[in-house]
Formats: sequence, C-alpha cells, structure tokens
Amino acid sequence: MNAPRILLLPLSIAASAALLAGCTATTTPAVEPVEGGTLVYATGDAEPSCLDPHVGGNYPQALLSTQYLESLVSKNNDGEIIPWLATDWTESSDGLTWDFTLRDDVTFTDGTPFDAQAVKANIEHLKDPETASSTGYLAVGKIDEIEAVAADQVRFTLSAPDSALLESLSQPWVSIESPTALEREQAVNCESPIGTGPFIVTDWTKQQSVTLERNENYNSPPEDAEHAGAARLDAIEWRFIPDAATRYAALQSGDVDVIDNAQPNNISSAADAPTIEELNAPRPGASNRIELNSGKAPFDDVRVREAFIRSADVNPGIESLFFGTAERSYSVLSSVEPAGISTPDVFTTDPEAAETLLDEAGWNAIDSDGYRTKDGERLSLVFPVSTNQSIPAEQSLFEQIQASAKEVGFEVILQPTDLSSWYGALFSNEYNLVSAPYTKVGADVLRILYHSDSIVPAPSGYYANLAQLSDPALDEVLTTASETSDASERLDLYAEAQSIIVDGFYVLPLYDQQNHYLYSTSVEGFRALPTVSAPTFYDAWLNN
Repeated sequence: MNAPRILLLPLSIAASAALLAGCTATTTPAVEPVEGGTLVYATGDAEPSCLDPHVGGNYPQALLSTQYLESLVSKNNDGEIIPWLATDWTESSDGLTWDFTLRDDVTFTDGTPFDAQAVKANIEHLKDPETASSTGYLAVGKIDEIEAVAADQVRFTLSAPDSALLESLSQPWVSIESPTALEREQAVNCESPIGTGPFIVTDWTKQQSVTLERNENYNSPPEDAEHAGAARLDAIEWRFIPDAATRYAALQSGDVDVIDNAQPNNISSAADAPTIEELNAPRPGASNRIELNSGKAPFDDVRVREAFIRSADVNPGIESLFFGTAERSYSVLSSVEPAGISTPDVFTTDPEAAETLLDEAGWNAIDSDGYRTKDGERLSLVFPVSTNQSIPAEQSLFEQIQASAKEVGFEVILQPTDLSSWYGALFSNEYNLVSAPYTKVGADVLRILYHSDSIVPAPSGYYANLAQLSDPALDEVLTTASETSDASERLDLYAEAQSIIVDGFYVLPLYDQQNHYLYSTSVEGFRALPTVSAPTFYDAWLNN
C-alpha cells in the first residue's frame, strides 16, 4: 500500500492471460551486449512515500526496490524456488525449524557484511510494529525466533508450519537491507535504503525521479540471471509520470526507454510501432477483483451480495475498453497461480435473478430515482476508487458496472480519490465495494486476504481482508493449507477455500492484475522477475 507507513498495499485451471497479445516476461538480446548508458524508466504507479519496502509494502516500492535490494531466494520461470542470497535450506520434519545457508562473499553497498546477523536484523525490522510494515509483516508472521547459528547460517523457528515460507521470502517486501542502515532514523532510511543489489539509490527528487547508479562491486545475481558481475547499465533514471498519455508520448519520442502501466489503447497502437515492444507479465497472487464488504449492511446479507454480482455486467466493458489486452477472470487467484479455479457459472449476469433476490431480502420498494429502498433507506453502495492504482479503462469499467447495477435498483456511488484518501476510507470502514490489488507469490494469498485474522490491522493500519469475510470453516481450511507440506493436499484445500469464497459471493473477479511494459527496441535483456513480475535491469543494456 502506499499512504505514509502503509502497504499494499491477490472446476478448471484459470486461463492464462500470458497468452494475450504481447511478449512473455523475458526479452531476448538481439546482438552482443554493450556496457554503459543511462536507461530512463517512466512509471505510472504512485510515487512511494518511502523507498524501503519494509515500511508499508506496496507494489510501487516493489518496482523500485527490485533494482537495489535482494531476497534470500528467488523463483524461476518454471515456478521453482531458487537460491539467491541463501544458497540452500532445510526444513525440520515437524515444519517448525528452517535452516538457511547464506552466501559468504556478499557485502552491502555501505561496506557492512551480509551474514546471519544481517538476516536476523531484517526479520526483526519487519516484525517491529514501529516499522509499520504490512506486506512484509504478514509474510514473516509465523517466524517466532531468529538465531544466527554461524556467520553463514541462520535458523528460523516458527509458531506453526508455513508451507508458503519460501514463496514469502522471495518477495521484494522481505528483501534484505544493511543492518547498519536500518539503525538510522526511518525517514533517513526511506530516502536511501542500502542493499546488495546491482544499483544504488543516489538521489530522490520528490515528484520527479529517483537516480540509481551501478554497484561496481555487485556479485550476487540470482542463478537464472544471464551474466555475472556488475550491471551493464551505468545508471537508471526512474521518473514519475502519472499521466498515461504523457508517459506514452515520452516513449514514442525517445525521451524514455521503458514505461509501465501502459494503457490498453497504447498497447494496441504499439503493436504497429516498429520501435516499440511489449513485455506482458501478469502479477501472481490474487486476480484484480471487486471485494464486497460483508462486515456491514447491506452486504451482510448473502442475497444482496449475490444480487449485486448478478447485476454487474462485466464482460462488455472488458471487451470494449481493453482492446484485447485483458481477459475476463472468473477466479479469485491470478491465472499464473496453478491452484487457481475458474468458475464462470458462478459469475453469470442475470438481472431477473438479481431482482428476485432483492425482493426476498426486503429491498422491494423503488424510489423516485429508480433505486430500491428498505424501511425508507436507499440501497446505496459506496465505492472509493484509487486513481493512482486504477487505470482509466478500469475506471470506465466501474462506471459501466454502476450503470448495469442501477438497472436492478442499486445506487453505486463511485468516489475517485487519491491514494491517501482511499486508504482513509478503508481504515474507517467507509466503503461497501472496493477494488484493492494485492500481490503475493503463491496461493497462500487466500489466507492473507480471506482468513478472519486479516480483519485485524497490521502495524501499518492496513488490513488485507477487505471483504471482511469471517467464516470459521474457511479459516480452518486456510490454516490447514498453510500447515500442510503435501502439495497435492494443499491444492485440494485451496480448491475448497476458493469454493467457499465464490459461493458466498464475497468477490467479483475482473481480470489479472496487469503488468504491461512498453519499451524501446533499443533496450535489450530486461525481464520481469518471476516472483512478483517487477522489472529487473541487471541484465539490460542499450543498443543505440
């Protein structure tokens, strides 16, 4: 998420949006790499309030911090956990003790050695309420004790088995920072986090750009990198350009080399541009979806929740607004998650059924504006929309859903707002509907998003269970899945969990969380890390 001190902050297998128009999550160099040059990256995501992803833990932080921080483990294109700063690991038979062997040849860019004490300091930093972590805090929640067994060996003792521990540790929100730097005041560390990565933060001009310069002593790429040693680029200029048209125009003119948050119309036009390529990398974890707040009226009534979902005509909007760049999802999970279950039959649009359900729920009077009422109260739904996180096409989709819901008597009050105000609405429970992106590696995102424990705010103030789903049966399934080592059993449990969630009409899936990068053909060798699909420019170079 990204208010000050806040995160971002998710039967057949779900169809892969990676099959949509565009490239895969890796680019292939055309000629021999060259050294030097400054790559200009323009992001449409909100500017982080802190460059340390431990603080809060949102996706804009992940985008940036992937360039200068590294994690204990990574993930390859086959979905396998692979070594990074940790070389290997073992799990005890009861699942409560994990031993990690660490690289012994890595140094943070401030000269502090990377060792077991550094890992210990980082996990403690994430768990410290003063850090105000959300994503990282939830990722390491089961780690009770951290012991530096030797300089190159750290031991985690868990409160309960955690089948998702390695996936959690692969994420940028749990990346490892210099323990010396962490001792600085938080405001100072937010300005210039210090890691072991291929680039170093050298300047941050607020509301303009972050300058990243090459770490000349870099020696710790993940095992799936294309080369060893320092990065090929001299530097990266990371610009904040919130306006989509301006961002795309800068790419067309050659003023920038790579843009994210590419809009559907720009992606479509770029397909015919000889100097622009696309990298399509859907995010893991949850799909992009609308959460229905079941913790308060009117969505505390399952009939009203189902009526809203039956009234929401989603497909025409996706077809007309996204130019083939997004495919409708019928799953709570992203299409890149093997555990995802697609249930299109659950999410059929049926206005007549919606009207019947509302009649049964007592919303059977109609006021002069055509909205349903009950005991003199209008059937109104407050829907705050973050303009920082929601692209214009999506906002138009919400307007179409608003219109179709009105046909059966729902008043949907769309409230476009900046990110800080959006968080404020969530924290104060002033919403009935919300589209809240959440990225996490693996199906364990279901536990983060829908276990009743996640109604309790993290130290940042953010709580992930925005549907406010509280179901003891679901809690038990999610807890069991988290503690089960057998992969086949976990798949069955995650299928059961998804069935409970969708059958209760708590969620309206829309499409995958989109990561469409457009880049100049002068850029070679950059890719999206398979962990959370953030770009990495370690292997990248400029051919002009």
